Amino acid sequence: MAGFALAALNLRPAIAGISPLLDEIMDDVGLSPAGGGAITTVMVVCLGVFGPLTPLLARRFGLDRTLLAGLVVIAAGVMLRGLDGAPVLYLGSALAATAIAVMNVSMPGIVKQHFPSRVNLLTGVYVSCVVAGATIASAVVIPLERATGFGWRGVSALLAVPALLAALLWLPQALGGQAGTQNGPRPFGAVLRSRTTWYVTALMGLQSLTFYVMLAWLPTIFVEAGLPADQAGYLLSLTNLVQVGTSLAIPVLAGRRASQVPYVVGAGLLTVLGYLGMLLAPAAAPWLWMIVLGIGQGASFALALLIIALRPADPASVTALSAVAQSVGYAIAALGPVLFGFLRQVSGGWTVPLLAGLGAVGAQIVAGWFAGRPATLGKANL
Repeated sequence: MAGFALAALNLRPAIAGISPLLDEIMDDVGLSPAGGGAITTVMVVCLGVFGPLTPLLARRFGLDRTLLAGLVVIAAGVMLRGLDGAPVLYLGSALAATAIAVMNVSMPGIVKQHFPSRVNLLTGVYVSCVVAGATIASAVVIPLERATGFGWRGVSALLAVPALLAALLWLPQALGGQAGTQNGPRPFGAVLRSRTTWYVTALMGLQSLTFYVMLAWLPTIFVEAGLPADQAGYLLSLTNLVQVGTSLAIPVLAGRRASQVPYVVGAGLLTVLGYLGMLLAPAAAPWLWMIVLGIGQGASFALALLIIALRPADPASVTALSAVAQSVGYAIAALGPVLFGFLRQVSGGWTVPLLAGLGAVGAQIVAGWFAGRPATLGKANL
């Protein structure tokens, strides 16, 4: 359990820990703003591209050993990008993100394999640790840099420590767990033919899109509404913090029911309320809007991953469904911040972008309605 939880905590710090240090990185390495932004872009692209490798690795080595390798590669990647030069910065970031992509896809299968009777509880633990890891990383990298005097390179290398600790805790499980087999089930084709797969993929992609839009643009929206820049940053931290508790509680409740539709719809409606608050009165009650938005988005993320773990009948099918939903989902999500910014540029304000965001949340609710209905995806009936 400790190794599982700490592994989940390592799924976002390598990405979230870059943003607070980005200005310093650009000055030190000599990158333009576009080059600095490309660090995150490279990582998000890797999240989408390399996730489909996971079922192949799991068949060959087993889920437990695949997760162990992912932790070791994350540590290698964050240490590599702290070396001198832009090429190793990008290479290390890509290496860490590739490992994260594989681990993202592995985790629902590991839940199904080791905790089949407690999928709801362990999904809550997993998702809350993911969100907590991102929140902690973005909050502590600057204080850690000031306290240690290491600079951004040293702080980046320190992010390898929790990954190596998680690997150490997971090592006994990996050595004693199930090995892979080339003769194992090959559920990819059946997964791709299932309509439920595409409902789940749409839910995963659309909830990720609306989240990354807010992650990229929320502080700017509040600053242009007249709030101080520091308060705008605190509001972003608040909505992320709210998601930690929500993502732990919601899977426990929703997993007890055959249908997750009421929870998916409720989470979507809360996200709608958060968007409407920013559209109609962003400066009137910003803390309230961020709490509502955090509950909605945290619940939506947790429910998408819970449904991925619940619907298939076996760990191999869970891993295949997770690979499809997360890879395509991250590709959809990567378009969100760019399109949102483009709509802001051509319209001259935030009304049109926020209306588009509301449309995306509406589509998310529709996809969740179908994805949340009771169904079983098994090797024989996918």
